[in-house]
Amino acid sequence: MASNTMFAATFMVLCLVSCASAHNITRLLTDYPEFGLFNSLLSQSKIADEINRRMTITVMVVDNASASALSNLEADDLKKVLSIHVILDYYDDAKLSKLSKNTTLLTTLFQSSGVANDRMGFLNYTKRKADNKLLFGTAQPGAPLSSAFVKVVAVRPYNISVIQVTNAIIPPGLGGNPQAVPVSPASPPPASAPEAAPGPADGPVAESPDDSADAPTPSADAPAADAPAADSPADSPADSPTKSTADSPTASDDESDKSSAGKAMVGAASLMGALVLSALW
Repeated sequence: MASNTMFAATFMVLCLVSCASAHNITRLLTDYPEFGLFNSLLSQSKIADEINRRMTITVMVVDNASASALSNLEADDLKKVLSIHVILDYYDDAKLSKLSKNTTLLTTLFQSSGVANDRMGFLNYTKRKADNKLLFGTAQPGAPLSSAFVKVVAVRPYNISVIQVTNAIIPPGLGGNPQAVPVSPASPPPASAPEAAPGPADGPVAESPDDSADAPTPSADAPAADAPAADSPADSPADSPTKSTADSPTASDDESDKSSAGKAMVGAASLMGALVLSALW
């Protein structure tokens, strides 16, 4: 009885472990026809079997248009590229966003193959500060961040996570890929419109003088102003008399008047003397 009980307990534990870890990536992606080509390539390359054997894993998938770039790869190169899209840990958008570092190296299934070199078995994950976009690229030196997170497709916490990215990640030089194209940079914020210059203050606006229109013209009936004689001397403190010299008598006029008066008196005296003499005679 004791042995039967032990056997039953062991069987139940194995069943629980098997059910907890069992997932089938092929069946999971069947519900999403937009990833049908990528799902077919996973099965064709046997990478789907590797995924199903893992207990904790993240699969990065691309839509049919982006997966077409993988269709022409040789079988060996296809297996390498697809294994780069399988991360050996569970990540969804929440966990990626909460990573303490903006740039982190993620270990892929290709790294576990033992044939990866030059850090080709790692993914460079970066959260771009400019727009908080989640970017991915091969961790090879100088390789660009060529793919971006789109959405979570399906999850079974914390066993498997399927996330969509924009482009397939093909390391430079693998499968004839010369150089991956980096994700377009973040758009700059729109420039703020310049503030309008303040208008003139309310109130009457001063008009510029117009010499021809506004200047007063002398009326025809107005008396003409006496213009000062050009030869008249300017008044100065030295000129004590306020009247002009033409109006004041001069010294020579006084002397001539006195001379005339004297002559008149002499004449009168002479006349009277003659009359007296005449009377005596």
